[in-house]
Amino acid sequence: MSEPRSAPTVGQVVLGRRLLDLRERAGLKREEAARILRVAPATVRRMEMAEVALKIPYLQLLLKAYGVCDEEAEGFVQLAEEANRPGWWQRFHDILPGWFSMHVSLEGAASLIRSYEPHFVPGLLQTEDYARAVLESGAVGQTSPEIERHVALRMQRQELLTRPDAPRLWVVMDETVLRRPAGGPEVMRAQADKLLEAARLPNVTLQIAPFSSGPHPGTYGPFVLFRFAVPELPDMVYSEYLTGAVYLDARSEVATHLEVMDRMAAQAATAHRTKEILRDFRKEL
Repeated sequence: MSEPRSAPTVGQVVLGRRLLDLRERAGLKREEAARILRVAPATVRRMEMAEVALKIPYLQLLLKAYGVCDEEAEGFVQLAEEANRPGWWQRFHDILPGWFSMHVSLEGAASLIRSYEPHFVPGLLQTEDYARAVLESGAVGQTSPEIERHVALRMQRQELLTRPDAPRLWVVMDETVLRRPAGGPEVMRAQADKLLEAARLPNVTLQIAPFSSGPHPGTYGPFVLFRFAVPELPDMVYSEYLTGAVYLDARSEVATHLEVMDRMAAQAATAHRTKEILRDFRKEL
């Protein structure tokens, strides 16, 4: 039986899609591939959908059946072995729900991350104290050590913004984010400083939608749009609710979210004006 995972790595998702493409090009149905492995068709589906780690002996049998040459098959197997290695975030499996571990995996693989946040500073831009205050306010049945683990995870996620192949981060936040205090004036001052520091990074664009700009089409709730450099992964939208999240990759749904994001960005304060808003806000504290 293939080893289950709480959430796949992006590498597993990419290889699963490639495996599906190879099967279809070979003209084989899922039931035929299952007979080769002597497993249920559902097992093949789970491999292709990255619901399980790619078991190497199964993978080698399928690649041979799909007519993949030995050299190409060896490269595929090496990629699968790398993809099956746990991501760094799985060290936080004790506090990280499966529905969010996928988010962290996508975040680390994305070339572009566009985020709309109506309530709080996005996790990738939070200070430790701000993150702690936000997590404590929303903690239900969590202990202080668990909250500290969440803070540590959030801080480690931020390292992707300064790595050599850092993604572009483009954030639109409502003014409500600034007006909702978290942790007191000192914490909010430090958070404003961090936002100003982040806004100076060449790969970060930060915009605030002030109250004066009126309603906009994104007022339904926060969401994140991921774009990837690998062709196997389509644009994807992440939308969170109280006890879970949904991942959308249907072209029509992603296109709607992208249009909304573009309209919000056009309506929000420019990146330059946003820096002025943050400086003025800091002076008020």
